[in-house]
Amino acid sequence: MLRMDQVHVIRHKVLVEGLSRREVARQMGVSRNTVRKYLAEPEPVFKRGAARPTPVLDKVRPRLEELYDAWSERTTKKQRITGPRLHRQLVEEGYQVGETTVRTYLREKRRQVREVFIPLVHRPGDEAQVDFFEVTVELSGQRKKCWMFLMRLMYSGRDFVWLYEHCDQVSFLDGHVRAFGHFGGVPARCIYDNLSAAVRRVVQPGRELTARFCALVSHYLFEPCFARVGTGHDKGGVEGRGKGIRLQHLVPVPRGEDLGQLCTTLLDSVDAQAGRKRDVQGRTVLDKFAEEQALFRALPAHCFEPRQVLVVRPNRKALVRVKGAQYSLPSHWNLLDVTAYVGPADVRFVCRDEVAVRPRVAAKQQHIQYTDYLDELSRKPQAVRQVAPELLEELSAPFGQLWQLLTDSHGGREAGRIFAKLLRAVVEHGEEEVGTALLKVLDGGKGHLLELGTLLRQPLPREVEVPAALRHYVVEAPRAEDFDHLLHQEVTP
Repeated sequence: MLRMDQVHVIRHKVLVEGLSRREVARQMGVSRNTVRKYLAEPEPVFKRGAARPTPVLDKVRPRLEELYDAWSERTTKKQRITGPRLHRQLVEEGYQVGETTVRTYLREKRRQVREVFIPLVHRPGDEAQVDFFEVTVELSGQRKKCWMFLMRLMYSGRDFVWLYEHCDQVSFLDGHVRAFGHFGGVPARCIYDNLSAAVRRVVQPGRELTARFCALVSHYLFEPCFARVGTGHDKGGVEGRGKGIRLQHLVPVPRGEDLGQLCTTLLDSVDAQAGRKRDVQGRTVLDKFAEEQALFRALPAHCFEPRQVLVVRPNRKALVRVKGAQYSLPSHWNLLDVTAYVGPADVRFVCRDEVAVRPRVAAKQQHIQYTDYLDELSRKPQAVRQVAPELLEELSAPFGQLWQLLTDSHGGREAGRIFAKLLRAVVEHGEEEVGTALLKVLDGGKGHLLELGTLLRQPLPREVEVPAALRHYVVEAPRAEDFDHLLHQEVTP
């Protein structure tokens, strides 16, 4: 088939310049039939002839259909039906057929069953898509896998992203609370995969939702929608955007001291891009977001509490297990009922109006805080020696200096006994007050530790609240020498 510029030359030479068809065919190197065709039709037209007969394929087609239907129920994405495998089966059964013929059949069969996608219309304020993505970050010099929560508004293209250490229901709910707060409203619908944080069981034609996700939906009053099982392209907008954010905002691997800092930096970067990116009409993402934000449902007066509430009981070691991880609690809480509020980054424990917050760790790990055992350690000097390195990491610097001084001058055994007495003072007066007094002792340079002995024998000074009416009075402390004059007075019989 000739190009359009060649067709133009042929028609010009014959119809304008007046050359014969024979001469034009000789000059252009084509046949006279070609010249005649393009003089009759100024634009080339492809004409499909009658379908060629396929006697071999027609003969084996029934057997191919049987094999395809039978094997389709016994395949996976990675162990799928191929042309060579079907051809080998037919040859083993005695059919005379070429592999190309089998491939042609399989190609047409797949084309017939392939899904056809519908171009969707996204309306302002109507739809958001939600998903989790695995990403890698670097915290304090070490690479760590974490999870990126992404909610994408499909009309404007505005995104909310946040990073979590755990891909669980608590993080899933917390991401919604943060996203709705960031957007300043709630879209009419949110579309999800059939993830376990939201769906307890797939029951056609609907879903049986988890209790906590139902509570979230009832709080914000949006409609939850779910993709078909195994079809992530039903929410292709958030799927593609998640990959784009990884490549555009998380390369190179971001570094930081804590995950909260990385979250803020990532969200600022995504929002900055939203102010620059424009559609074919020249509107930025933020321009379109302002249009649909007015159509959002207003936020409730109070935020939803995403934390999971559990009732636990510490054992005789004051250890408690929450979501597969172990945490230490104040020793006087042992064998009492404790309420645990599990958040995405920490766990808040409450017992009898006392509150203890612990950083959340992964399952099968533990977080032991030895300051929880100060009362017991003050009575067990050998235990002090056993856990001294871990305990000193939690206490302030003067305690570490004192321990080094004690071990150098008295040895580990005696150092444990003296340090246990100091821990008793910490229990009674508090770490800050004892640490301040201890710092004064160490700064005084008393190598014989007499000042430390005075600190352990005498109660630490405390500030006492005095009524305003009595503050102008000065009370002097008595001294023994003030009573010496009594010794020189004569006693009257």
